[in-house]
Amino acid sequence: MISEILKAFLVGGILCGIGQILIDYTKLTPARILVTYVVAGVFLSAFGFYDNIIAFGGAGATVPLTGFGHTLANGVRETVQEKGFFGIFSGGLTATASGITIALLSGFIVALLFKSKAK
Repeated sequence: MISEILKAFLVGGILCGIGQILIDYTKLTPARILVTYVVAGVFLSAFGFYDNIIAFGGAGATVPLTGFGHTLANGVRETVQEKGFFGIFSGGLTATASGITIALLSGFIVALLFKSKAK
């Protein structure tokens, strides 16, 4: 169990380190970096690399935004196999619906509990 935790920490740390390097040494905005991570997860899944990263790093690979991109890609792939062309439009949303719902509800609850301050 300790080795699994260390592997997850290593993979997650590498992903976060890459993000920090992008923030520090490029002029990319944080939003563009986040989108880049999701798209990277999609591409790594499309070429079959991300499953190996998940097998090694577990939650360290599935929790970051690259894991969200991986889930989107897998959802589209599976739905296209079942429903054909129209699976492109529904597969990603079906696969990620629970994560999107949790994010929206959490944001709503936090907005109710705290008052935002103007800068």
